Amino acid sequence: MRFVGAVLVHNEDVFVERAIRNAAEFCDRIHAVDHMSTDRTWEILHSLARELDHLEVRRSSDAYDSHRQLEQYAGTATWVLRIDGDHLFDPEALALLKEALLAGEHADAFRVRAHALHCDELDEEAGIASGWLAPPSRTGVQLYNLDAVTSWRGCPEPLIGGEPAFRPGYGWERMHDITESTDWDTDPLRLLHVCFLRRSSSDAGDYSAGRLNLNEQGTYRRGLTGRLKRFIRTPRIDPRVEELHRQGSNWKLDKYRRGPRVSIDARRFLGQAVPR
Repeated sequence: MRFVGAVLVHNEDVFVERAIRNAAEFCDRIHAVDHMSTDRTWEILHSLARELDHLEVRRSSDAYDSHRQLEQYAGTATWVLRIDGDHLFDPEALALLKEALLAGEHADAFRVRAHALHCDELDEEAGIASGWLAPPSRTGVQLYNLDAVTSWRGCPEPLIGGEPAFRPGYGWERMHDITESTDWDTDPLRLLHVCFLRRSSSDAGDYSAGRLNLNEQGTYRRGLTGRLKRFIRTPRIDPRVEELHRQGSNWKLDKYRRGPRVSIDARRFLGQAVPR
């Protein structure tokens, strides 16, 4: 069995190093694509790749390249962990998850979903993060079983959409929701999602609403070619997202700020020692 990390980042120099380090021991291989960052993200990735021999880094103006690297694993005993620049996993919890996966847990699932804290305040000195828990906020799928498909092409970004060809017994609906059998403290895939914080040294102004995602921006392809394509043809945006924009909101504000605002012990996500 193989464990692979998939990284696609653009201007994420604040947290990207911690995001990759937290998942590095879980992964046998990490494929990281820098989507033409203009801050220090590429420099950080390049430096990490010299240290971590299982980290492969490259730059590309096309977000699809980040999924193309994963197509080779379709039909193999491979679990893929999606690691965004604002995804801080708990390394100790991931070690427990890896043991469970090796023992066959979740083998009949295509996707695995877990708890997240959508963070808008992080006190690194105190090791405290505050924000909105998912659930009740929306939580994403971070772990995918590529043994469930014989091929998976056409994704505009890693592990999103496209045309997966499922093996018998599998489909999009074959999802294990860890939030139904665990709580925040016991979830081995729990995620500190620092989506409402400053994520790049180049960020200016008010970033408290979170960044627009690739679909909202229509920037799957960057650079001159991407700008020309968007000039010639306006990108098609999910109608649900368009409606949120008309209401003066966005995907993160609408989906990630539900329920009470809470604070949690974030030391494990920050690489800080936690007394046993």
